[in-house]
Amino acid sequence: MFARAAISRTSSLFSGSWTSACGSQVRHASNRGVIFMGPNEVEVQDIDFPKLELAPGEFNPRLRKCDHGVILKVTTTNICGSDQHMVRGRTTATAGMVLGHEITGEVIECGNDVEFIREGDLCSVPFNIACGRCELCKAGHTGVCLNVNPARPGAAYGYVDMGGWVGGQAEYVMVPYADWNLLKFPDRDQAMEKIKSLTLLSDIFPTGYHGCIQAGVQPGKTVYIAGAGPVGLAAAAGAKLLGAAVVIVGDLNKERLAQAASFGCETVDVSLDTPVPDQIAGIIGEPIVDCAVDAVGFEARGCGCSGHQVEQPAQVLNDCMEITKAGGSIGIPGLYVTGDPGAVDEAAKTGNISTRIGLGWAKSLSFGTGQCPVMKYHRQLMNAILYDKVDLDKWCNVTMISLDEAPQGYADFDKGAAKKFVIDPHGSVTA
Repeated sequence: MFARAAISRTSSLFSGSWTSACGSQVRHASNRGVIFMGPNEVEVQDIDFPKLELAPGEFNPRLRKCDHGVILKVTTTNICGSDQHMVRGRTTATAGMVLGHEITGEVIECGNDVEFIREGDLCSVPFNIACGRCELCKAGHTGVCLNVNPARPGAAYGYVDMGGWVGGQAEYVMVPYADWNLLKFPDRDQAMEKIKSLTLLSDIFPTGYHGCIQAGVQPGKTVYIAGAGPVGLAAAAGAKLLGAAVVIVGDLNKERLAQAASFGCETVDVSLDTPVPDQIAGIIGEPIVDCAVDAVGFEARGCGCSGHQVEQPAQVLNDCMEITKAGGSIGIPGLYVTGDPGAVDEAAKTGNISTRIGLGWAKSLSFGTGQCPVMKYHRQLMNAILYDKVDLDKWCNVTMISLDEAPQGYADFDKGAAKKFVIDPHGSVTA
């Protein structure tokens, strides 16, 4: 069974209240979150109410206050394909982790050092945790901050090897470096009207857009996007926003291809025996495109009627190198990991996959990799949503669920549902 039924354990409110740095009386509430219990198993359980503290052993030697942080009452928190990699047992994640890195919420408490964010602000939280002080943050590379993860550059909420930060698929969550990280929506009522699109600013819209920027998408360009999951659809939205002449989306899931076609994308069905270049030629008259985006990552499958039954982790990268024009670029927002216990072979278990790098070299292709630096794009993309340049709610088929429905959401997403599942922990979003 993919996930146990959601557990709803009743807890009374914690006693006591205090005056927050934002100036009002706050009472501790109970808190629940989505917990990774092991491969193919998630539960909703009681968890600790967040505190403005940095726990020892994560990236600091001792317990200390987090005066630069805030506590959010979570308005929306999304299930991501990256979460699915963990839940499927395809990473080194251990049981007990609170999941969730796509968070939007209302500030209910501020640390003493928070100057510009206020209680009551409704904010988008970049999935990257960044200090704003290190060399890379100052250069705009917030996806690889040097001060928030002892193991490697870069951190995220509720994700394996990303610093031990508590995830946001919960009722409440703590956000550090709040003045730097949070994107405040300018008008709360306006934001709530478009919250089902704005919730995608925490990750997949900037991530898909970043993949298009890496691929060199510009007005008049032809673009191939591998993957019609939520990131691929968000990348297609980004390509349209950037003025691409033709956006072609490839996948083996017919329901997801129909979703891409619903907002004007051309589609390639990689489960067919017709090769991808030939299908592209049938659309634009030649078997190559100006730009390509890999929105699939390391759990890729082969092409063709029989090939798509078999996992081939380098398939999408090799396809993109084959169909991208010489001198072109490939954006790779799809996730590739350094540890995959469920990989198809021993090499792939440590991230070594059989890419045709010689073909890429011969064609002088450029590759863009790594986490999206969300803060580089989220304000501009917020305005694109607020001023109706994109309709992500419709294009990504945003589907609201309750916190208790999260395990079923994971199960349905794993089966290939053409939906972006968004958790509404407090029932604050109207249908």
